[in-house]
Amino acid sequence: MKAATRTSKKPVKRRGAARGASGKGLPLYKKIKIDVTRALSRGEFDANAPLPTERQLAERYHASVGTVRRAMDELVAEHVVVRQQGRGTFLARFSPERMLNRFWRVVRKDGSREIPIVQTVTFEKAAASKEAADALAIAEGDPVYHIVNVVLLGGNPVLLDDVLAPNALFPGMTERDFVARDTTMYGFYQERYGVSVFRVVDRLGAVAADTKTARRLSVPVFTPLLTFTRVAYAFGDRPVEYRRTWFHTFAYEYRNEIGDGSPSFS
Repeated sequence: MKAATRTSKKPVKRRGAARGASGKGLPLYKKIKIDVTRALSRGEFDANAPLPTERQLAERYHASVGTVRRAMDELVAEHVVVRQQGRGTFLARFSPERMLNRFWRVVRKDGSREIPIVQTVTFEKAAASKEAADALAIAEGDPVYHIVNVVLLGGNPVLLDDVLAPNALFPGMTERDFVARDTTMYGFYQERYGVSVFRVVDRLGAVAADTKTARRLSVPVFTPLLTFTRVAYAFGDRPVEYRRTWFHTFAYEYRNEIGDGSPSFS
């Protein structure tokens, strides 16, 4: 994440929590969590100064201190912010390892790269559809983890990832462990389960945003979106993840460089 350069501002009271956070149907603490994350990504708070106190945030969102604390507890668990005793809560410093991922292809239209912030909005167990089963080389109906992430760039939701991964390859995975990881998803697969992704196959297309996707990406219905359908493979060409991504390209593009080069940031 880029270090913010703006000075810390006094919290401004806003009517309704998490305005514009596309959190329809979510608990209030989840909406607050999403809104605070986006404010951090936009650089609304000085990266070297403490964030507003929980009481100040409670006033800002017209919520109880307990509700705000629950939102901040999740941000601490996800390594977005850190609490320092006697000093307050600060934006966490992201390690280069967490962001280094050669499979990240999204850049600004001017070619510059931004560090994404990932918000997990769904983590559940599901049964593999025929499409997913064929992609993952498992039986239809086999148990899979279903994970939905919204990816923020520059404080705005830009990508929506819908991920399916076989339970058999990642036994005992929990939402708590997943969101608290201090590495990329592929780094998490490797460190926790010994599953190393060594190649991916992406198929690109285009669609108009449906109601659900538009809400999650904060765009109008029917907005044109780029889509990726990805299968990630471990050694031995074993498929380990099936992913569908919707990408709003208003300020960003998908860039694939062929040949030797430095890894990209993710």
